[in-house]
Amino acid sequence: MGADAEPRRLRADAERSTARILAAAEEVLAVDATATLERIADAAGLARATVHRRFSSRKALLEALTGLLNERYLRGLDQARVATAPPVAALYRLTELLFELKIDNRAIMELTVDPATKMTPLSPEVTAGLELLFRRLREAGEITATDTAWCCAVYLAVVHEAAQLPTNSPMLSAAAGRVGARADLTYRTVLAALGGDRPHVELPEEKELP
Repeated sequence: MGADAEPRRLRADAERSTARILAAAEEVLAVDATATLERIADAAGLARATVHRRFSSRKALLEALTGLLNERYLRGLDQARVATAPPVAALYRLTELLFELKIDNRAIMELTVDPATKMTPLSPEVTAGLELLFRRLREAGEITATDTAWCCAVYLAVVHEAAQLPTNSPMLSAAAGRVGARADLTYRTVLAALGGDRPHVELPEEKELP
């Protein structure tokens, strides 16, 4: 065995343990938001001491879950092709993906929310991807707002508010799915809000989405 093989093996073991802990935490906390690290360790099938070595506190665990959510946001930005797809198509696809993420990760998002913003903190990489999309929308003439940080704040606020709507809300189309209705509403609202005097916003239904 090479001189550096043992450290590599230990790092790989640590990464696998961390992944098991985070997966168990998502399952357990979705059922009981007050679950302890000890209970999560039991669900992960790991010694409690192992969990405490990886995460010294519940706060540290939630910070790791926040990082996991940001990785999923980054994948969403990549899937929506915010840097290369027609910007309105990218915005619509990203919005669909965000609502899918909210549905699949609702419990963890609620636990990692920032009380000041009512949202899970976003990493610099996620923020940069969102700002790139709104710069491209501006350059394409789809919006008139010039402050990309403000555009992102408006977008995320509308996503949050649309996610809170009950399924029977008159704001949501009865014919659309639980993701589609909210995505349509958010897409239209954001472009109308940021597009100034644009009289109509057309959904990219007939455009080829990535």
